[in-house]
Amino acid sequence: MNSDWFSTPLTSADKQVASLIEKERARQFQTLPMIASENYASRAVLEAQGSILTNKYAEGPLGKREYSGCGVVDRIELLAKERAKKLFGAEYANVEPYSGTQANQIVYFAALKPRDKILGMHQEDYGHLTHGNPESFSGAFYSSLPYRLSPKTEQIDFDAIARLARRRKPRMIIAGYSCYPRKVDFAKFREIADSVGAYLLCDIAHLCGLIAAGQHENPVPFADFATTTTHKMLRGPRGGLILSKAKFENAIERAVCPGVQGGALMHAVAAKAVAFREAASAQFKSHVRRVLHNAAVLAEELQRLGFKLFAGGTDTHMVVFKLKGSGVDFAAAQNLLEKAGITVNGMPLPFEPKGPGAVRIGSPALTTRGMGPREMRQVAGMIARVLNSAGKPAVLRRVKREVGELAGLFCLQ
Repeated sequence: MNSDWFSTPLTSADKQVASLIEKERARQFQTLPMIASENYASRAVLEAQGSILTNKYAEGPLGKREYSGCGVVDRIELLAKERAKKLFGAEYANVEPYSGTQANQIVYFAALKPRDKILGMHQEDYGHLTHGNPESFSGAFYSSLPYRLSPKTEQIDFDAIARLARRRKPRMIIAGYSCYPRKVDFAKFREIADSVGAYLLCDIAHLCGLIAAGQHENPVPFADFATTTTHKMLRGPRGGLILSKAKFENAIERAVCPGVQGGALMHAVAAKAVAFREAASAQFKSHVRRVLHNAAVLAEELQRLGFKLFAGGTDTHMVVFKLKGSGVDFAAAQNLLEKAGITVNGMPLPFEPKGPGAVRIGSPALTTRGMGPREMRQVAGMIARVLNSAGKPAVLRRVKREVGELAGLFCLQ
């Protein structure tokens, strides 16, 4: 049998795919990624995820697999679980979820029955689609009771949440959001959950890096369940993680498999283990402090340049600034900034569905590349020039050139 195909590198085996990957690599380092949920994984994480572990099937609970030959991958998964538990101070961890969405799905499957009531942030107020959106499984299979932000402060209104919880008696309350730049008081959510006998799920997909570095209140002591992604601020592979009290271990294990998923992605589990080790380091803690400082500088500079900030500012790694008065709406803003080499999220504003909306930016990826306050002010100025130019080609060309020059100084290569 001719086995040349087996050892042929991608650049020879599939030039089309290899070329597209190279184009994406170039895009990531020749532009400025400011999407708050994006980051750069380390070489070690990428090597683990791209390893020979891809070949191994490991279906079923750790130590009780449906397939033989799992001795080594069981040790890898155990290592990932122990590192996750230590990092977040959790009694139990499950490292198998394929994504943050499936982590939430698994928790619902473990703790709830169909049509049970769940109380989560309305997606229009920057809650996540898995917190009760009617087009998601969370809204289709469970009875969604969305709560809203305060129209006055654009921040969490605990009194309103408590009133709604007392009136509707949800089985589960969800704390955590996809686009909320302020810190979250998990202890207050625990009080509300206890007052109505509800489970508390804390979705920390955006906050997990801050929590791991000790820069945000840890929900684990308060929550029945905590879920997160492992990319974003943790800089791991794309995947999910569940943390919970030990008493929920059996229910979660059954919900993972056969409930929601099949075999674990052992290459991703290994990469998660690497990321958890990196996140436990003093270097990571220092990095997160720089992330927060850079976000604060971005917010300050954007305000100085005339933009108003959603929720009055930021306590985290993300900044949401409003577009009112800029002459462009959120879709145009996202498109114009991408043309200039800056990738962001444009979105509508809560309570203003017909208004120009807002733009969400984050500091994690640029901080990973080594940028600091000086560069944050420079980038904020670029953003303002693009949006205030109404898309003038000359301005876009000039900013794109400046973006390329700045990106070239911080390329991680």
